[in-house]
Amino acid sequence: NITSRKFPSPRGEITWYGLTNAQGATVEDSTMRAGIIEVRVPDKEGKIENVALRYADAADYIADGPCLGKCPGRYANRIAKGHLEVDGKEYSLSINNGPNALHGGPEGFQNQNWDGEELPDGIRFTYKAKDGEEQYPGNLTVTATYRWSDNNELTLDFHAETDADTVVNMTNHAYWNLDGADAGSIFDHEMKLKASHWLPTDETQIPTGEIAPVAGTPMDFTSFKKIGRDIRQEFEALKIGKGYDHCWVVDGWQPGKTVEGAVELKGAVSGRKLVVSSDQPGVQIYTGNWLAGCPENKSGRSYEDYEGVAIEMQGFPDAPNKPAFPSQLLKAGENYDRRIVFAFL
Repeated sequence: NITSRKFPSPRGEITWYGLTNAQGATVEDSTMRAGIIEVRVPDKEGKIENVALRYADAADYIADGPCLGKCPGRYANRIAKGHLEVDGKEYSLSINNGPNALHGGPEGFQNQNWDGEELPDGIRFTYKAKDGEEQYPGNLTVTATYRWSDNNELTLDFHAETDADTVVNMTNHAYWNLDGADAGSIFDHEMKLKASHWLPTDETQIPTGEIAPVAGTPMDFTSFKKIGRDIRQEFEALKIGKGYDHCWVVDGWQPGKTVEGAVELKGAVSGRKLVVSSDQPGVQIYTGNWLAGCPENKSGRSYEDYEGVAIEMQGFPDAPNKPAFPSQLLKAGENYDRRIVFAFL
């Protein structure tokens, strides 16, 4: 069952689409940033509750710092010093995160009102980025298609085409709290990653190029571990990010291959579990280290730091400047297709 409702905003009319399955579980998505508003799923007692952090007002998603629920682009995550080279030509991207470019720039895809279209089994959002937008080359058309199954699987498919060689890195930036969107800290959530290596960064959170083993470090989530167990340890990467804000390398990844259960997350008290599968080579785990001061949620307060965790399946940060990383180059005439599946158990 698909419903819709509309809201005015400075960026034009925003439409929210609700997808309800046979269990009565619901996903709500928005044309503003092709983003997730809510995911309402049952706990161990069968109580249906929202587990995605959300704001109260539809317009509050415009230019928010946390990038709540959004699909950032044209290049999610960071590119060092905004430096990009495509086909031998250099481009200077907008700088919006210290000395670096982040999430495609200050007016990236996450701050655009996409076109929405109802499908028989979901919702498709479309955005057309012009050549030179945020200084990226190529006219790029991107779609984000959400499908919600009767067994509580939310599938997000990205597709992009360009008329000139460019770079693309798409993901979703929803924050999850499996005990409920207003339940507080996620430090007691347990997380497991199919990732025996991670990407160390410099002090501006740009990968150094090293692919380092997690063994013996606070970055080791190869077995279930509470998110908060090691987050305060004296470890340089955690001090730089004020918590986890790093990219892990997905074990067994190959181009076009979906890695099942790349990330598993368990709520501390609700009994809910989230299993994330994807054909992306990396996963950025961000523990909401800078949520405080964001727009108010439905209960009339701002979230505090560490009240949600973002699981961003994506290409590696700064891959255009790191030839050893999996390429995020999209050539004219070729297709960019990536999938993320959020399964709620």
